[in-house]
Formats: sequence, C-alpha cells, structure tokens
Amino acid sequence: MHFQLTDDQSALKAGVRELLEGRFGRERLRAAVEAPRLDRALWRELGDAGFFALRLPEADGGVGLGLPEAVLAFEEAGRVLLTGPLVATHLAAGEVAGAATGEAVVTAAYGGLVEWMEQADVVRGDVAGARGVTAAGGAAAAEARASVASVASAEPMESLDPLTPLHRVRGSGGSYGSVDPLAVLLTAAEQLGTAARTCELAVQHARTREQFGQPIGAFQAVKHLCAQMLVRVEMARVAVYAAAVTADPLDIASARLFADQAAVRGARDCLQVHGGMGFTWESDVHLYLKRAWVRTQRAGSATQSEEGLAAELVAGTA
Repeated sequence: MHFQLTDDQSALKAGVRELLEGRFGRERLRAAVEAPRLDRALWRELGDAGFFALRLPEADGGVGLGLPEAVLAFEEAGRVLLTGPLVATHLAAGEVAGAATGEAVVTAAYGGLVEWMEQADVVRGDVAGARGVTAAGGAAAAEARASVASVASAEPMESLDPLTPLHRVRGSGGSYGSVDPLAVLLTAAEQLGTAARTCELAVQHARTREQFGQPIGAFQAVKHLCAQMLVRVEMARVAVYAAAVTADPLDIASARLFADQAAVRGARDCLQVHGGMGFTWESDVHLYLKRAWVRTQRAGSATQSEEGLAAELVAGTA
C-alpha cells in the first residue's frame, strides 16, 4: 500500500501546521498552562479555517475532504498539544448546530470520562442527561447548556494533564464495540503528532547539548534512544495512515496501539535524553507525556482495543 501524500495533502498538512504554530505556539501553550481555559476565539478561528468541517460535504458548508485528510490535521494538532475537545467537536460537525463553525464546543463521554465538560455547550454519549443532545445555538443552546448541567452523576476529578480537565460519569463506558472507531483513529492521529514532536525535541537536544566536549548524541546510549523513537514513530505513522484509508475498525484498533506506544514511550525517552532538565516544570517534555497518558484513556482504552483484536483473532476473522 502506497502512503506517499499527494501534493494537495502535503499542502494541507503544511497549511494546518502553519496555522496551529501561528495560533498556538509555545508562548500560548505555556500561557494556557498558567491559566487553563478553553479559548473560544481560537475555537472559532479553527472553525473558520474548516478544521471541524473538514469532512463535511461542500454542499453542507464543509470542506469536502476525507478521513485521510482529517488524520493529517489531527496529527498536527497533536504536534502542538492543541487543547480542547477537538475530536468530539469534529465528529459532531453536521450533527450539532454550530460545531462545524466552532460556535459550539462539543465534548463526549468516553469510557466514563468527559473532557472539558464544564466549558462545553454539548455533551454527547450514553450518559444520563446527555443522550440525545444534538443542538446548540439560540434557544437550543440554552437547552444544551441545561443538559450539560443535568449530567448529575458527573464528578470532577484531578487530571494528570493540566490542559485536559476531566469529569468522571456513571452510565458510560462499555465494550470495545461501543466505541466510535473514528474517535479512536483521530485520537491515534494526535498521538502520532505528539510522538513525532518528542522525537524531534530529543534529537535537537542530543545535537546541541554537550558533555565531555562533544554532543550527547554522539554517545551510543543516546543515539539508540533516538533511533528507537524514530522507528516507533514511523511504524505508528504507517498504521494510522493505513487505517485512515481502510477505516476498518480492526486496522484502527491496531493503529491506536502503535500510536499510544509511540507517544508514551517516545515522551519518556525524550525526557531521558533531556536528563534532569526534562523533569523541570519549565520543560515542555512533561506536557507531552501527560497528554499522551490522558489520551490512552480516551475513546476506549488500549486494553479495549487489545481485547477487540484478540476477539477477532479467536473468531478467525482478523
């Protein structure tokens, strides 16, 4: 299977990277860490740029692209650690008024966890008080906000990631088959972007940080860490891109496992390459690691993906 991007896909990827680095660069990221909140202006900018309406038909006001292009956009979002319920809002475009344009913030209950619930207009999913909420805007927006507030079983919980507030709810979760495969795939795409970025950060540091009169990248132990990170990134990239083409739930489950491993282990190795400074609050490495950890629990856990794959193997259909 050939995964060389077309000229249009390469241009899209470059354009999204330029947009996100311009709107959510390191200064905005660090500012968000100091004062965590959902940036509604940025959300609308993303809507204006077509981030949420990427897969909507042009006749419905969308961009008219496909799942492979959406994966490229979410890979770039993971690269800059863009905050907010991106996946849920993207998947709600065309179904929830205002989601496609960024006027509405939509979140979803995944496996008993809800991201950004207090700042969302709509909560989707099999949660008491949230099921069937599909509208926002005007009077409907007030109804939607009321529905968010009516998720009575939701309890705030301390989140490992300072930029992903979480609530725990009852009545959600379920089996592997209950998870939306597209939510899994787009989350895997974000993990891929994070893995690629931490690999770059590790290599940059290994090239410039010197000990004993030479770059630390000259030492075999550091060199091997960076090489292993790159291998995991490329394996995850192939798996995620392939799943975007086939949209097969089993391919998506496999891609998720590769991407989770690349993101989490990559961030850990990046931290090790940075040494003591990687543990400091001023370093960004810990932010990538924490976000990667939180994403492993979104849209069904890696364990659910493993169980789904195992069930298909036992059944002889995989």
